[in-house]
Amino acid sequence: MPELKKRSWQMPDTYVIIFFVVILAAMLTWFIPVGMFTGSIETESGRTVLDRDSFTTTFSQVDGKLVPDPNGSTVRQPLYQLFKPFGGLGILNYAFEGFTSGSKWGSAVGVMAFILIVGGAFGIILKTGAVEAGILSVIKRTQGREILIIPTLFFLFSLGGAVFGMGEEAIAFAMIIIPIVVALGYDAITGILITYVATQIGFGASWMNPFSVLIAQGIAGVPGGGASMIFRIIMWFIITAVGTVFTLLYARKIQKNPESSLSYKTDAYFRDDFKKTDETHVQFGLGHALVLLTIVAGIVWIIWGVVGYGPGLGYYIPEIATIFFIMGLVSGIIGVIFKLNGMTVNGIAEAFRDGAKDLLGAAMVVGMAKAIVMILGGSEYGSPNVLNTILYTLSDGLRVFPSVISGWFMYVFQSVFNFFVVSGSGQAALTMPIMAPLADQVGVSRDLSILAFQLGDGFTNIIVPTSASLMGVLGVARLDWGTWAKFQIKFQGILFLLGTIFLVLGFMIL
Repeated sequence: MPELKKRSWQMPDTYVIIFFVVILAAMLTWFIPVGMFTGSIETESGRTVLDRDSFTTTFSQVDGKLVPDPNGSTVRQPLYQLFKPFGGLGILNYAFEGFTSGSKWGSAVGVMAFILIVGGAFGIILKTGAVEAGILSVIKRTQGREILIIPTLFFLFSLGGAVFGMGEEAIAFAMIIIPIVVALGYDAITGILITYVATQIGFGASWMNPFSVLIAQGIAGVPGGGASMIFRIIMWFIITAVGTVFTLLYARKIQKNPESSLSYKTDAYFRDDFKKTDETHVQFGLGHALVLLTIVAGIVWIIWGVVGYGPGLGYYIPEIATIFFIMGLVSGIIGVIFKLNGMTVNGIAEAFRDGAKDLLGAAMVVGMAKAIVMILGGSEYGSPNVLNTILYTLSDGLRVFPSVISGWFMYVFQSVFNFFVVSGSGQAALTMPIMAPLADQVGVSRDLSILAFQLGDGFTNIIVPTSASLMGVLGVARLDWGTWAKFQIKFQGILFLLGTIFLVLGFMIL
């Protein structure tokens, strides 16, 4: 008898995972009533924050809309309302609704457009062959010192996350860094670690992130600076160092045995592309140098634009996308003038289309992931949704534990809640008006509640599939989310442990 082949378990495709999470989210709406916060209060600092006592789950229907009514009834989503084939948000049209949600300033449609435009721009840049020629030149010059690239880049990206909340920008940088590290003998996972993962370590351990820490401090009425800032700077340095060492050890392991990488098969795309360039013996010339200078100038322009106008007032998704489009266009013109890789005017258009096509799958994932939150009713505290009810109920449950345990549970809660509200500023606006007063009641400082928020928000950005930035970077790396999660879960445990340690230290110090 022929020997039966042993079946091996295969990780579900990202699209499959999102579909079943959408189903789970829909099921939650059948059992958990929608809730809404109806009032706000003025704090001593003059800020208006959410009034926790204004929460309600009783509503009446007025002109087809839910209106808070003490004499009304609790509302759950009937099954039939989740299937709307003729328009409106439902299970079977979650993809369309997710794709068309939001605005140009964020998820989903803004981030999707950003991914496609940046992908098209880099399609043009890569078509010139300048990046590959530059990589060959770097490899010849480093001669065994290429390992120094990893700690340098990890530190810089972590600093970017800490200082100006770098996140979506990592997608574009990953397009540059990942082919380089693969060519140097590492893998795409190494590239993700030193770009996106580093930014989120900086984001979570920051002392001045304008999109999370500063907003949370403002809502909680906690001044920045002083001992809390020093504590956070030390925390950022230590966690960044741990992340750097982890990445270095992993990179050395892959360099010794490339086939041990979970991304070895998908990295073939980068290896084959690099091999073609190497076999043609492309000489690094003036045209290549001008293309690379265009990239450097564009990156400097982006950094200046993001930080040059002050927190929250600088360049964001639309402006950054425009800069990358300009980078691609200028690089294409240079390619035509210097006849790089046979570039023509029509070739510019073809390269843009091919580059965008390569990231279409990643852009689609962003829209589908956004639909998960939409199925739950959104994440606005001033509108009826399931997340408000979950937030209010869990915050009540924290009151029964000892102070330090309550602080730790705040961290756990923020980590889980980040699956639904990935935006740092959005999560701060939604959770801190409840968590800050709750901290007073359970005997921990408000600064500790902020620490629990920022660590939970930042670190889980590295693994939750609802993060548009993460899915964009994985799309660039041609890596499935399931494969990434399989690798990342160990490091996620390390980060969670570090977060717990610093929360306990914060309980004693802050």
